[in-house]
Amino acid sequence: MKKTSLILFALAVGLSSCGDQANEKRTSENMNEEFSDNPLVMVSELPYLAPDFTQIKNEHFEPAIMEGIRVKRAHIEKIIDQEEEPTFENTLVALEKSGEQLSRAANVFYALTGAHTNDTLQALNQKLAPLFSELNDEIYLNSALFERIKKLHDQKATLSLDAESEKLLEEYYKDFVVAGANLSTEEKEKLKEINSNLASLTAEFGKTLLAATNEGALIITDKKELEGLSESTLASLKTEDGAYRIPILNTTQQPLLSSLSNRATRQKVFENAWNRTSGEKNNTEDLVMKLATLRLEKAQLLGFETYADWSLQKTMIKNKDNVRNFFDGLIPAAIEKAQEESKMIEEMMHADGIKGDLEPWDWNYYAEKVRKAKYDLDENEIKPYFEMMSVLENGVFYAAEKLYGITFKKRDDIPVYHEDVLVYEVFEEDGSELGLFYADFYSRESKRGGAWMSNFVDQSHLFGTKPVIYNVCNYPKPADGEPTLLSFDNAITMFHEFGHALHGFFANQKYPSLSGTAVARDFVEFPSQLNESWATEPEVLNNYALHYQTGKVIPTELLDKIQAAGTFNQGYGLTENLASSNIDFAWHTISSQGEITDVKTFEKTMLNKYGLDKVHAVKPRYSSSYFAHVFSGGYAAGYYSYLWTEMLHHDAYQWFKENGGMTRENGQHYRDMVLSVGNTLDYDAMYKDWSGRAPEIAPMIKARGLN
Repeated sequence: MKKTSLILFALAVGLSSCGDQANEKRTSENMNEEFSDNPLVMVSELPYLAPDFTQIKNEHFEPAIMEGIRVKRAHIEKIIDQEEEPTFENTLVALEKSGEQLSRAANVFYALTGAHTNDTLQALNQKLAPLFSELNDEIYLNSALFERIKKLHDQKATLSLDAESEKLLEEYYKDFVVAGANLSTEEKEKLKEINSNLASLTAEFGKTLLAATNEGALIITDKKELEGLSESTLASLKTEDGAYRIPILNTTQQPLLSSLSNRATRQKVFENAWNRTSGEKNNTEDLVMKLATLRLEKAQLLGFETYADWSLQKTMIKNKDNVRNFFDGLIPAAIEKAQEESKMIEEMMHADGIKGDLEPWDWNYYAEKVRKAKYDLDENEIKPYFEMMSVLENGVFYAAEKLYGITFKKRDDIPVYHEDVLVYEVFEEDGSELGLFYADFYSRESKRGGAWMSNFVDQSHLFGTKPVIYNVCNYPKPADGEPTLLSFDNAITMFHEFGHALHGFFANQKYPSLSGTAVARDFVEFPSQLNESWATEPEVLNNYALHYQTGKVIPTELLDKIQAAGTFNQGYGLTENLASSNIDFAWHTISSQGEITDVKTFEKTMLNKYGLDKVHAVKPRYSSSYFAHVFSGGYAAGYYSYLWTEMLHHDAYQWFKENGGMTRENGQHYRDMVLSVGNTLDYDAMYKDWSGRAPEIAPMIKARGLN
């Protein structure tokens, strides 16, 4: 997932990387000298302007961010107060430059609040959320500033702008209109109040969910209850007092459910995940209802019937009817496939002596048994071939080198925010510097669930900056001395997140607000999902899928089994995704507050309406009360984008197969026409220019085994 939870911050800051490449200390023109020893205010002396985590402390964040906000405001006032008529340089370029200092601190702050937070940072996040919302509104609801931009927009035919500059003007104009620039003064004040409340509630949801997820861990004292787990897994779960702690991850289903043979333990793990936010403590249901209600109020104030109508304005899919039609085209096939799978899996459960109905906590365990029986494929047989560092260096990096010619060098001299974080320098084919890549793979209590990519520094020709990018995952950390053996799904996740990183590394824009992954959320997941395809390309797989003890390449027969099993359980996977996507869409297509009763009833009614509850054992991938993407991230009314971009991914992979596969030439064509374009072209036009055709859903249906 591309991290997009900082929508308000991104708008307020105006860019998310800053400075020039000179490794000398300098201060912003408006900066007070009292901040000269604050490493979040000063320009870093490290390569690529990377943050110096040896110097950064908790106490640096608040003064640095508050000073950044002050400087940002000063820049905005200067733009507005100038007597000169608006020009592209004195208005739009000035806006692009105005967030330089603020982004330096905020990029690091939000990286840590996601990946390595603490009580101090959480409290500060609660405090800053409404302040960023206020700053955002000061900019995008400023009549004088909008008037300057509107004048330029009205005159754009006479400005003789290059294509990227013209796109920047168009995007700024649209952003102001979408944000409410055309509202009356009274309406703007009301919108500011709503936005401030939304920011506070969103931050509170994230904080509460993290606490609920951590406290939802299951403690087991009797080792017999954990039968089915390997000794290395047991060692990683063992606590200092001799008990075993099973952490709860972001999703409804939990990884260990496929291995735990004790049904009662499986039920406990599942119910801890499913009910993590439903008790008196850490309950998020009231927050969900408040957020949905406030979003509706905001949309209607802006002249739209629903929040989805407002939110989808700048997306590739364009409107809620297209989303609904997209869902309706997938649900029947997904349900039919899931019903077939359910019968097969229930038969396996009954054959194992378990009577009664198949339950959610049974699915993954018996699905693994079916997979082994039908395809002779066992997850524990696969894992020894997916050692984490080999997946990264011999798989993810190898595929990138084959397609794009880039190379990687490990850097042990770059400071990191946690001892588990790895850093690599990335080079172009000709040996020139491309950027820095941070990899943070292990789960911990200070990290939120899921996996994501974001930037410490964005690419920008305006500032002369090269990208500094990080990937975050949540793989279980093994006991000391044990190898990190990944499931096949976790290996795919690593390829996915690095697809986002490539999108950022290959950015080639002048203006940071158009750079790299600064694209619509229903396009941003396309490069990451396409990058998953290379994980199973024989040439790539044979280079990284090496047994961690013997070094032998994964046997052909095992590879054949993996590929043959590729469409197994796809009805389940698609149905749980569609369930969550429809939950998100239901919350954001309400047109009156009267449609909401309570969270559980609302969710249950919606799932029943679209038949997404027909298979009892298939639950939504995320239930409303712990749906972080939607209620503390940037995916409100947008979770559909994962399936939409999956459609793009399979169609694009089909293009590669039709044009010679994983060649250097094809990689360069894709880089030039898609990965390096950022948000400088219409998405439909970009895709057609690259592939020569509009995307089709048929390759996705085939890949899912639904035809």
